[in-house]
Amino acid sequence: MAATRAYLLPASVSERDLSLFPFFNLTSYQRVSPPFKLSFPFHHTNKRIFLRTSAVCAEVTQRKPNVSKVESSETDAISVLNERIRRDYGKREASRTTMDSEEAEKYIQLVKEQQQRGMQKLKGDREGKGEGFGYKVDPYTLHSGDYVVHKKVGIGRFVGIKYDVPRDSTEPIEYVFIEYADGMAKLPVKQAARMLYRYNLPNETKKPRTLSKLSDTSAWERRRIKGKIAIQKMVVDLMELYLHRLKQRRPPYPKCSAMNEFTAEFAYEPTPDQQQAFIDVEKDLTERETPMDRLICGDVGFGKTEVALRAIFCVVSAGKQAMVLAPTIVLAKQHFDVISERFSKYPNIKVGLLSRFQTKSEKEEHLSMIKDGHLDIVVGTHALLGSRVVYNNLGLLVVDEEQRFGVKQKEKIASFKTSVDVLTLSATPIPRTLYLALTGFRDASLISTPPPERVPIKTHLSAYSKAKVLSAIKFELDRGGKVFYVLPRIKGLEEVKEFLSLSFSNVEIAIAHGKQYSKQLEETMEKFAQGDIKILICTNIVESGLDIQNANTIIIQDVHQFGLAQLYQLRGRVGRADKEAYAHLFYPDKSLLSDQTLERLSALEECRDLGQGFQLAERDMGIRGFGNIFGEQQTGDIGNVGIDLFFEMLFESLSKVEEHRLVSVPYHSVQLDINISPHLPSEYINHLDNPMEIINEAEKAAEEGVWSLMQFTENLRRQYGKEPCSMEILLKKLYVRRMAADLGITKIYASGKMVGMETNMNKKVFKLMTESMASDVHRNSLVFEDNQVKAELLLELPREQLLNWIFQCLAELHASLPALVKY
Repeated sequence: MAATRAYLLPASVSERDLSLFPFFNLTSYQRVSPPFKLSFPFHHTNKRIFLRTSAVCAEVTQRKPNVSKVESSETDAISVLNERIRRDYGKREASRTTMDSEEAEKYIQLVKEQQQRGMQKLKGDREGKGEGFGYKVDPYTLHSGDYVVHKKVGIGRFVGIKYDVPRDSTEPIEYVFIEYADGMAKLPVKQAARMLYRYNLPNETKKPRTLSKLSDTSAWERRRIKGKIAIQKMVVDLMELYLHRLKQRRPPYPKCSAMNEFTAEFAYEPTPDQQQAFIDVEKDLTERETPMDRLICGDVGFGKTEVALRAIFCVVSAGKQAMVLAPTIVLAKQHFDVISERFSKYPNIKVGLLSRFQTKSEKEEHLSMIKDGHLDIVVGTHALLGSRVVYNNLGLLVVDEEQRFGVKQKEKIASFKTSVDVLTLSATPIPRTLYLALTGFRDASLISTPPPERVPIKTHLSAYSKAKVLSAIKFELDRGGKVFYVLPRIKGLEEVKEFLSLSFSNVEIAIAHGKQYSKQLEETMEKFAQGDIKILICTNIVESGLDIQNANTIIIQDVHQFGLAQLYQLRGRVGRADKEAYAHLFYPDKSLLSDQTLERLSALEECRDLGQGFQLAERDMGIRGFGNIFGEQQTGDIGNVGIDLFFEMLFESLSKVEEHRLVSVPYHSVQLDINISPHLPSEYINHLDNPMEIINEAEKAAEEGVWSLMQFTENLRRQYGKEPCSMEILLKKLYVRRMAADLGITKIYASGKMVGMETNMNKKVFKLMTESMASDVHRNSLVFEDNQVKAELLLELPREQLLNWIFQCLAELHASLPALVKY
């Protein structure tokens, strides 16, 4: 007769715990009281020990059951779910902000207020009172061949506007004609104005993959819903970032009496916008307990640097360090010179520059001074973001033209924002930065009033001609000025120098680009600033922030190879004095330029007035899109519907953010009334190290969260191979209860062919969830009524199949969680 086994049972396991797992016989277990402890069995090498009731003895078993290794995830529903959890929840779960409901209400209200301010800033005076902001297109501004999006039908090609007589009238009216994949549609102009959007993409091409069909709008509806879900996920990501920032705390900086003396040294009368920016930054630093993250947007020469200097003074006076980050060595050197001069009256405040201009010993000395706190203000390029730069007590980060930094540098900059105050300066913020400011998730101050002495820059756009180039340069030299000559690449600089030297043999001409030796570049820029060099042939290394007096003409060759923001910045290199300045933009041949390039250049010509950098950035956003706040992964979703409709859906989603709020319930409060009790095969039980503890750990993992349960399952399979069917049922029951808790479902039951799920979710959350579902079978079977999600199945399923159906259904509903506010 076979011996009966009695397994060691931790004293912490309750009778209720055991009742969850009916495949174990309670009489087979012997209680073990503390201090005896069973460790989690994964990765330990202890041999299994169990007791025989026939004779108390230890036995080491070497038998291995016939269990397969983990099967392909294509056929394994748990593996498919785990892969999705890893993709959607990895970073999110690690950085989630936890808060109670009262705190959540307060923060969501703050977010709403920020959004309203952002929306107001975006609308400005362009919309009448009470009207919602929209990106719809005026049909009369369309050209034949333009691609458009009809909100209900999809993407088509605009043909034209013609008069036609309606069936029930004799009076002709104007119709918009739009070509679709399977025919021509016509709609009255008034109706078109309410339903049409331009189809733009965030890249060079404006051509959609396919046109929509008039006879089948379901494909378009799926694309529109996919875009809507992607937008909702973006909004939730933004909220989580914003809430995370609001949770950070630092004591407000003291209002410094010496600040009045420092501000009195500013040689100019501040403009009203500039004065407001001063006030905004001072309030951020001295009245708020959360770290500042403010964008100062203003044209070149409009006083952004002065705003930064005052913020630096406030922080440094309180004993903290400030870092000033510039995209180029040339600009970093200029910032260093300006800051050194401004702080020269304060011998206790030390200013340092970290760049490749320095020798190795100078760098080492500066790194040591930064670490020891002997440098109060550190200026430099992306070298300041390196791992060797260790700050003693960093309080403020000033970033000049963030769009000029690479992805890794931007990520590093973003990491600072949770702990230090950040001030970003930009003449033309990248669409992503601008978008954050417009939605209210980032504070912004706009300096659009030009200083009294500034005059607009005259911009000329034309095909390249040597005669025009020589004429423009001669005009500037004759009035005693200096000239920038900019090319998009290093190759060609020498050729231009040879060409100009023939015509201006008595004029000093030099070349500047980022690949030159540090000292050589520094000397060249110094000579150009002082006027020894009259013509500087360069790449866009001179794009940001340079203040060269009396340089009032800039020539940009191959203008089509520059971005809109770059061109605006380059044009801003001239016109700093009271002389009229000129920007000559040359393209090779209009026939070689794309539609988007022509639109970009047209926008630059139109934005001739001073202070239009912000408007230009908005135009840029409309022309090339904004990607995603966290990268470019959503370009495809934008491509599905076009930028304009995407934006309108985005702001609609922002304005209704609280409607998509979901409150989870405690895991142990979920009832699963499905009578299914699998029995584990003894072969598998024998194979497990301390089987009861494994079951206990499974329950603990499920209680902790879906991420922990996923890790538990993968570890189990890694050590023991793919589990048998009965163990898979057990795991699915744990997953079902865990996912139900996350979805706010308190009870799941079956009654004949009907499955019911009692829940706290609202109807709008249910609608968004079902729209997210990939399976028509599950989506079409679900209804929401009386605070329950109900499904009417075609037939009464066996219990195991019923559990599988519930598992798959919840897995699809659960996939929509990243798009829901979970506070």
